[in-house]
Amino acid sequence: MAQKILILDFGSQYTQLIARRVRELNVYCEIHPFNHIPEDTSDIRGLILSGSPCSVREDDAPDLDLDQFRKRVPVLGVCYGAQLMAQKYGGNVLPSEIREYGRARLNHVDSSYPLLNNISLDSQVWMSHADTISTLPENFDIIASTSSVEVAAFKVQDELTYGIQFHPEVTHTEEGKTLLKNFVVDICGCDQDWTPDLFVETTVADLKTKLGNDKVVLGLSGGVDSSVAAVLINKAIGDNLHCIFVDNGLLRKNEFEGVLASYQGMGLNVKGVDAKDQFYAALKGVTEPEAKRKAIGRVFIEVFDQEAHKIEDVKWLGQGTIYPDVIESVSVKGPSATIKSHHNVGGLPEKMNLKVVEPLNTLFKDEVRRVGRSLGIDQNILGRHPFPGPGLGIRILGDITPDKVAILQEVDYIFINGLKEKGLYDDVWQAGAMLLPIQSVGVMGDERTYERVVALRAVTSVDGMTADWSHLPYDFLQDVSNEIINRVKGVNRVVYDISSKPPATIEWE
Repeated sequence: MAQKILILDFGSQYTQLIARRVRELNVYCEIHPFNHIPEDTSDIRGLILSGSPCSVREDDAPDLDLDQFRKRVPVLGVCYGAQLMAQKYGGNVLPSEIREYGRARLNHVDSSYPLLNNISLDSQVWMSHADTISTLPENFDIIASTSSVEVAAFKVQDELTYGIQFHPEVTHTEEGKTLLKNFVVDICGCDQDWTPDLFVETTVADLKTKLGNDKVVLGLSGGVDSSVAAVLINKAIGDNLHCIFVDNGLLRKNEFEGVLASYQGMGLNVKGVDAKDQFYAALKGVTEPEAKRKAIGRVFIEVFDQEAHKIEDVKWLGQGTIYPDVIESVSVKGPSATIKSHHNVGGLPEKMNLKVVEPLNTLFKDEVRRVGRSLGIDQNILGRHPFPGPGLGIRILGDITPDKVAILQEVDYIFINGLKEKGLYDDVWQAGAMLLPIQSVGVMGDERTYERVVALRAVTSVDGMTADWSHLPYDFLQDVSNEIINRVKGVNRVVYDISSKPPATIEWE
């Protein structure tokens, strides 16, 4: 990765989307908080400044010394980034008379500037700001406007520094990808050669150098991330990779046996461990969601550590950490508030005294899948929905018992199989069922029942950061509901969750 675009994050909800759009151009980029700039910036071809929920007029507004970049590499300020440059260098930013949020159209475009090459007059853009640039510094030229925003885009004279008040990364900006391509490829001169095949080639070579003849132990989950990480490491060091697949008693129906067989068919050196009883014992009587997560995590560490110690001379712990995990662990204003513990980032390295290798920690989820296809991994694994590390433990609200797990496994099996049979599975980002800690009155065969309620959840998303509920066909939901109630003893009511993220999370706990 000899060249890259650096994206400095000022806290915008869209920052990851900027990175995704740049990656879609087959150009490598990295996100860093504006106050944690990498020490070595010699390989940076261009700089993008993100938006922000803050105002540049606030006393404690995020600030940056841009002189270290200006005239050395091209700079593109997006929304807050543009306003910051205007304010810092002698312009003026004022509150908008009307909050500028939503669709707008460019009524002035100077396409003689490379940034706006092939950007159409009347092109739709997406605004999202409460401030506006009222005056520009003397050496800044206006290069695009809308009917209500005179400074929709600007360029600094005699340098490749640009600012735009709209968001090119969102789909509502019709020609946003063209604008980003103009900046990243034409202005910054990046080669569009960052492909899955190149990633595999360079990563395997790096792993061979880093790991040598050392042994690596890796916990497989059955999911996409750990599977792709395992195959990459296996490609580099072969049987020196030791994989452990733990049955925590909270997996989907038949998942342990089925996934274990798939892994062995892929040539991985993998051991399956049945630890259901240990997990159930640790979870007995535990009802608080975070306490459940911690109990599951603690027992997993104990079981994994015990199994790993049966392998002599292990030096490394392999993990399937992906880029959103890394970004979320370092926020603009320090560690972000804990919404829920992440199953992939704590405990193991410290306890086991191992070095960590994370071959996927620069990739988004969709990129992991593309790398998996490049590696020839079975689509049944690559196409699997994300599944939480604590498994059904956080889909059973309240305390966990083997009987409740068995009920939810059957419900989940009917729902997921139904999605697959009706060709709906690939239209959904993630789906599952929740067992609720309530009972409801029902009627079966002229008799009154008082049994459990389950909630079905299916969402659409790109990367899980935000999600909308899936608008599954009513007749499908009706059929699934009937089958669950008829076949799963103990359930007499099925509901469908129509909450989006935010404000809800994808999982209920």
